[in-house]
Amino acid sequence: MVFQFTALSGRMRRLPMALVTASVLALTGCSQQQPSSDAASAERGDVTIWPVIDSPVAKDPAMEAAIDALLAEMTLPQKIAQMIQPEIRDITVEDMRTYGFGSFLNGGGAFPNNDKYATPEDWIALAEAMYQASMDDSVNGIRIPTMWGTDAVHGHNNVIGATIFPHNIGLGAANNPDLIERIAEVTAREVMATGIDWVFAPTVAVARDPRWGRTYESYSEDPEIVRSYSAAIVRGLQGAADADFLSDRRVISTVKHFVGDGGTTDGIDQGDAEVSEQELFDIHAQGYVGGLSAGAQTVMATFNSWNGKKIHGDHYLLTQVLKERMGFDGLVVGDWNGHGQIPGCTNADCPQAALAGLDIFMVPTDAWKPLYYNLIEQVENGVIPMSRIDDAVRRILRVKKRAGLFDKPSPANRPLAGRLELIGAAEHREVAREAVRQSLVLLKNNDQLLPLDPRQHLLVTGPGADNIGQQSGGWTISWQGTGNTNADFPGGTSIYGGFARQVEAAGGSVELSEDGSFQQRPDVAIVVFGEEPYAEGNGDIDNLEFQRGNKTDLALLQQLKAEGIPVVSLFISGRPMWVNPELNASDAFVAIWLPGSEGEGVADVILRDAKGAVQHDFHGSLTFSWPATPQQAVVNRFDADYQPLLPYGFGLRYGDVDVLSNDLSEEVEQDGQLSDLVVFERAPRSPWQLFLNSGEHHTAVTSSVQELPGLSSRTFDRLVQEDARRFVFSGEQLARLSFISAFPRDLRGYGEADSSLHIEVKRQGAVPNEVWLGMHCNEACQGAVNIASELQAMGEGEWGTIAVPLSCLQQQGLSLQQVFSAMYLETAGALNISLADVRIVAQDQTAAPASCR
Repeated sequence: MVFQFTALSGRMRRLPMALVTASVLALTGCSQQQPSSDAASAERGDVTIWPVIDSPVAKDPAMEAAIDALLAEMTLPQKIAQMIQPEIRDITVEDMRTYGFGSFLNGGGAFPNNDKYATPEDWIALAEAMYQASMDDSVNGIRIPTMWGTDAVHGHNNVIGATIFPHNIGLGAANNPDLIERIAEVTAREVMATGIDWVFAPTVAVARDPRWGRTYESYSEDPEIVRSYSAAIVRGLQGAADADFLSDRRVISTVKHFVGDGGTTDGIDQGDAEVSEQELFDIHAQGYVGGLSAGAQTVMATFNSWNGKKIHGDHYLLTQVLKERMGFDGLVVGDWNGHGQIPGCTNADCPQAALAGLDIFMVPTDAWKPLYYNLIEQVENGVIPMSRIDDAVRRILRVKKRAGLFDKPSPANRPLAGRLELIGAAEHREVAREAVRQSLVLLKNNDQLLPLDPRQHLLVTGPGADNIGQQSGGWTISWQGTGNTNADFPGGTSIYGGFARQVEAAGGSVELSEDGSFQQRPDVAIVVFGEEPYAEGNGDIDNLEFQRGNKTDLALLQQLKAEGIPVVSLFISGRPMWVNPELNASDAFVAIWLPGSEGEGVADVILRDAKGAVQHDFHGSLTFSWPATPQQAVVNRFDADYQPLLPYGFGLRYGDVDVLSNDLSEEVEQDGQLSDLVVFERAPRSPWQLFLNSGEHHTAVTSSVQELPGLSSRTFDRLVQEDARRFVFSGEQLARLSFISAFPRDLRGYGEADSSLHIEVKRQGAVPNEVWLGMHCNEACQGAVNIASELQAMGEGEWGTIAVPLSCLQQQGLSLQQVFSAMYLETAGALNISLADVRIVAQDQTAAPASCR
């Protein structure tokens, strides 16, 4: 239902929401559509486009015979358990003992004991406990070792103290496969030290539209580098097939996400790749050619569709192309409840995915249990043939045997397990620092300002100057990379920290300030700024203008420039962006991407040594074309009409002549329409951060599960991975959830445009008499309305939208000139409410101006 405040006697009138589409019903699990009888035989294309891969890992007849014997002993429930991959937040060790899951995972932001600061010993303890439970046949009657999968996508990035490497976009700029293989080797060692067997990497997406929030997980817009890198990473993680393949120092790799995730229309995460089959192969599948040719043992299916069909349910691509044509004999694992996005499926019920060729269902949340029993029933009823189950389990067992899991000691007793000195080891950090140096791309260098003499007095300033979390980006400790401080990176170095050490050692001096202020006038100002951390979904944007509508970093550059101080800009980003104003305000400009925990690698290139010699020249070159306008999102190498600001392959070296002028066009095309201000969509959108307050207790929400006395919150899957939050108010005291910005936002334009605050909510159980929805500018400046009657009128467990005109809140005392909180919800009663979306809708025609209570 949608509820709207109207001018009718200051009350609210309920208006029905239009019927939701069948696709949404399917995503939310409401569809009862049965799997098509020809789902496993539908032809979609021309398999001859795809190559036959000669894997260096050949089948072993003795191993295959052993698998045959084991399969013959297994019951149907035991086989289905091998196909279920739950998440550590949703199962216990006893669940593992009872069911014998073939594998399990920790998602981004999931830790042993739900503790962000879990020690390496805690990770090993959980790995050991799960392994021993899987090998205990006293309950489920069979001994098959489980395996733990983790997203170690730029180092062992879930573990405090691990080495954090530059994200893939920076590694692509380095264009050095040998370096990439060494990075993968280091990652494997640190992962093995915590008892984990399986890494969900490499990502081999070829991002064609940088508006996509996962662009930084892509090495390049062009498949050339991606193909060579994929092979290098697989060798580094797993070992060479003719050497130490899957030895005690190696982990199982996963080439992902098959296929086309970087080619969706408009760069929409989990969207539709509307491309020909030839383009799908030529552009988006080259990473699989490289990875499978190196012996990759697992492939992860992608969330996206190809020409309208969800790939988790695409038999043609998963079975006919990948397994049959390309000859892949490893396993195909799903992505986070990706099977639930297939029309006709839910997270708990999806025979279509098994029929399409999915071997392991990644099924976090409590959906794992009904999925397990539904799959058993669907085999017993003939919906899924036993031959398909046997094929899936054979592949799973084959990977486990190739990895030696049946023969290796338990996780706590393997050669690298418990060697805590490997986590963030000095030699590992040196590899990461080298990667930082090679990833930097010099875009501008007026009058050869760089490299800098370290014997000068330097100001290092900007919001990213002393912020290891920002320089590391998403998928760092937490899923979105948010909520981290420098203390969460023991052994790491901020960008400022690297400059400070080298400048002071050379006899110069350095000053740190976030806002550009200084005690002593600097010879040069180094300004570190850029994007805040994000991961998939949350990182999607609609154009490439940096700090659109809120150019605080530009103001800092211009402030220093106005004082006659030479300005060096170090730009942190997960994609190329339109930064013409910032380029104009800079004497030198360096794209440093997302360098990770070893920030001193930046100083290694920017600074001369104490004797004035160049330490390291620039090495990196653009593997993404740099946009000429905010709207130039789709501009790729070899396009017929190719006119970026800076082309693919660009990168200055010391001594090169600048190609950029100091008066680049700063004109931004305006369409006359005010865009919606998104506050919460899957997660809080910058600059808004979610806070919980309950009585005297308050906290920023930095993890998927957060609790205070009287108020708790947890993410859950509504349509896609962790895209909604549930809030439980105990009723013991007044409590509030708020979306707050550290700095006030001027939202007067929205007030002038007849805009409304929209929240998409669902309630469970009773509703107290007072539930206040509002916005505030400070304690004495706020506006709120009681939405209890609207919540009470909603069907229990049904999603609905409540729309409140900003004019209504202004009548209650809200000033839109300086808004600190774009939305808060407050009650002293007991309430269970879920939130999926919060936004200010511009030019809202659905909510009339109101006289509010």
